Amino acid sequence: MASFEKRKDGRWRAFVARGGVRVSKVLPTRQAAKDWAARKEYEVLNERPEGETATFGATLERYAREVTPRKRGARWEHLRLMRFQKDPISRLKLRDLKPAHLSKWRDARLREVTPGTVNREMSLLSGVLTVARREWGLIESNPISDVRKPSKPPPRDRLATPAEMDALKISAGDDLANKTARAFHAFSFAVETAMRAGEIVGLSWDRVDLQSRVCTLPMTKNGTARAVPLSIEAVRLLEALPKMEPVFGLNSSQLESLWRKLRRRAGVEGLTFHDSRHMAITRLAQKIDVLDLARMVGHRNISQLLAYYNASAAEIAKRLD
Repeated sequence: MASFEKRKDGRWRAFVARGGVRVSKVLPTRQAAKDWAARKEYEVLNERPEGETATFGATLERYAREVTPRKRGARWEHLRLMRFQKDPISRLKLRDLKPAHLSKWRDARLREVTPGTVNREMSLLSGVLTVARREWGLIESNPISDVRKPSKPPPRDRLATPAEMDALKISAGDDLANKTARAFHAFSFAVETAMRAGEIVGLSWDRVDLQSRVCTLPMTKNGTARAVPLSIEAVRLLEALPKMEPVFGLNSSQLESLWRKLRRRAGVEGLTFHDSRHMAITRLAQKIDVLDLARMVGHRNISQLLAYYNASAAEIAKRLD
């Protein structure tokens, strides 16, 4: 219903309350106020809900604009959301998006990338659709909740052999003024500490205490700070570096590029930088208690360590005696 109120200055304020919408406007005459109110009531009564008109692509764009910037890893997520908008599925109206569309998209992606990548992308899409349902009121149910995720691949079980480590060391060289040498040095440091590549390249000297043999990570992948104890070898690796900031004088893209180059030159196949974490946890599990290990590497759920820890039955048998 519309109502009108004459103001002291002679103008009129029109009030419209329809369909949960409450708006008002001041106009010069009563007739102008009535005309405006009639138009506004018509718009409210005939307006189609955003969920009926918005495309899936527009919803992805809104999520990238309003939600993604508040997250750690925002750059990765933004790139994925932009890629989704190029897919034909993004042109569908959000109200028309069905599990069958998302299943077809999943199967097409599985022909391009690994099941692990598809699982991560499905989790992101589920997050978008959950916000669209709960917070924006654009849909009544999340269609991806009825779509089966690909089976998780078995965890990586790739450890560098001593021969491969020797080949990588020779390929990198000993001159730590050289970035390629520092890339291998960073890998060796990761094997000692189980630190992730991003944590290593972001390490600054003010976070390193060589006396107490601890380096402090103010923010990690889990969103919390972590103190990492350093072995004697880890301290030696740090002391061998030329003094620069950050500690290893590399950024993430440089380390990634240099590692690929170093691995190719050494003739080492399939070894990723992240495999250093697997190597470190497998080795550290033989030295320290599992609770201390979880704390050191930043795992809140101890079962997560099973993805990295892979001591053989023969090795476990030796420790039983």
